Amino acid sequence: MGGLALLLLAIGLVLSLEGLVLALAPSRIDELLDLIRRLPVETRRNFGLGALALGLALIWLAGALQG
Repeated sequence: MGGLALLLLAIGLVLSLEGLVLALAPSRIDELLDLIRRLPVETRRNFGLGALALGLALIWLAGALQG
């Protein structure tokens, strides 16, 4: 799979998952956003860095499994 195709696949997967959450539980999004707002900035930053690290690890794993 080429680089552009892989990028489009990744964006499509993210949009599909986020759209599914918004379609199935729109009222829960408000509660989640309120919870996130109450977290200290440093905690939010650490969650973001953790998500980034996990995402990069999954990308690396996908590339390793591909060959």
